[in-house]
Amino acid sequence: MPELIPSATLIEAAGTPPKRIEEFIGRVNNGESRLSLARMTSPSGWKEPGQRPKFDEFTLVLKGELHVETESGETLVVPSGQAVICRAGEWIRYSTPGAEGAEYLAVCLPAFSPDTVHRDAV
Repeated sequence: MPELIPSATLIEAAGTPPKRIEEFIGRVNNGESRLSLARMTSPSGWKEPGQRPKFDEFTLVLKGELHVETESGETLVVPSGQAVICRAGEWIRYSTPGAEGAEYLAVCLPAFSPDTVHRDAV
């Protein structure tokens, strides 16, 4: 039977200034461990520590532009209407330096967990 998800759970975000994470499907909101789906709203100037997660992350940018820094020093610029896939085990760092920040959807497979994101020490 289909399961209605009536609302999201707000998740504490890493990085500064704070971004908003609304988990609709995942470990926190409905106990789903196979994948997570969250809407992210990041202000201008937001940057988080680098990470080497144990999950794949599929991201679709809805507004603004998301920057994804790689271990080689390359920065992918992902504007509204485009997507990026970051594979498990790859070092990455997300940021939204643009004037309007960004709004995007992120799907993690398996579901996001603070224990498996492996963020750099700050």
